[in-house]
Amino acid sequence: PAGEVRELSGLSGPYLSFRQGVDAFLARHFSGVCHRECFFNERSACCSRDGILTWFADHVVNGLAGGRENVAALLARVESPAPGHRCAYLSQAGCAWTVRPLVCALFLCDRAREEVLMPDPALSEEWEALRKREKEFTWPDRPVLFETLEARFLARGLDSPLMHCHKSPGLRMIRKNAGRE
Repeated sequence: PAGEVRELSGLSGPYLSFRQGVDAFLARHFSGVCHRECFFNERSACCSRDGILTWFADHVVNGLAGGRENVAALLARVESPAPGHRCAYLSQAGCAWTVRPLVCALFLCDRAREEVLMPDPALSEEWEALRKREKEFTWPDRPVLFETLEARFLARGLDSPLMHCHKSPGLRMIRKNAGRE
């Protein structure tokens, strides 16, 4: 229902703000090296067919941000992937997601780290702060967005192996150790 969509969009607001910060950081500091090393030279696992791991929440947030048309386009890409080793979602125009999966947004290959982060300790600290902030949305030692989104859909009868907060033995142990399960 429209009211629930608005509520989920509101819950996702802080996460989308975080993601805008991550994307801005990457665009400022990594776009040149990533485009050269990964897209043209194909040296990285980034954007490889088997390199993508998604959370259920990635799909929910992307659906909220991109709408039904984007979801349909992603499904079409998965059903008829391009041949080769590239990610099914990668096109000549770039990633087909409106909000790329979290694992994609936070992946930096060794070459990118060496070239950009290692020479600049302040930049490395800024990146680590972003990585640490990710846990505010994914690390279920307290209620977090990714777990909340999963729980909402589980309560409505939808189950998915991508519901890592509820399915991953490691994340379930974190919840248990925090007295939450």
